Amino acid sequence: MTDRAPAADAGPEGAGAGRLREALAEAAHDVTPSRVPLAAVQRRGRRLRHRRRATVLGAGGALLLLPLVLVARPGTGPGPAPATPPAASASPSPAPSVRPAPRVVAPGERVTAAPGFRLWLTAEGKHWTTPSLPGLEQFRSAVGGNIDLGTPGVSVQSEISDGRAYLSGLYYGGRGTASTVEIETASGTVHGKLIELSGDPGWGVWYATADAAPGAGPLGSTPDVTVRTTEGGVYARLAAP
Repeated sequence: MTDRAPAADAGPEGAGAGRLREALAEAAHDVTPSRVPLAAVQRRGRRLRHRRRATVLGAGGALLLLPLVLVARPGTGPGPAPATPPAASASPSPAPSVRPAPRVVAPGERVTAAPGFRLWLTAEGKHWTTPSLPGLEQFRSAVGGNIDLGTPGVSVQSEISDGRAYLSGLYYGGRGTASTVEIETASGTVHGKLIELSGDPGWGVWYATADAAPGAGPLGSTPDVTVRTTEGGVYARLAAP
């Protein structure tokens, strides 16, 4: 039995409130508190922490992937990629055609066109030897009115020896710079070479060699010889009437 001090008389309401507090206090002394389930609380707390961590990691991965999605350009999703037109290639410019100029020789300088076939120039005209007559100097004048330097012209001298034709001649009077020579022979077209003295004397010498059939003239009955300029035009021509 618990000793209690007599409660002060506070009227009917005060006495009732006092008795209620005493009853509640006695009930509280009689209640034995239950044991707190600490282990279960700890397990539940760990589960909640794991769930929050997984949620945070998932949100972080989505944030990492977000820049990749933002960088992607429109139209780069699944499906064929748009065709890229090939770059236009520049057409190479054709190389300019370069034609040779006559070889400039000094007066008396020997030019060997073939064994035994030698030519040289002087101020007077053309000199040459051939294999059949190696010790005989032959000559064609280019001065003294022998040729008209004011009119385009070509001359021809030829000799056949051992199945070869040795061809040469003067060219003169043309406009422009002489460059190449073409000779129509019985065996076909032959391309020769040109030589001149320095100082633009107004004339020069062409020469060539060609195969010749035994007993046949190398130029045929109507020879054609054409000297062309560095621009491809005709400097002078010898043609059949």
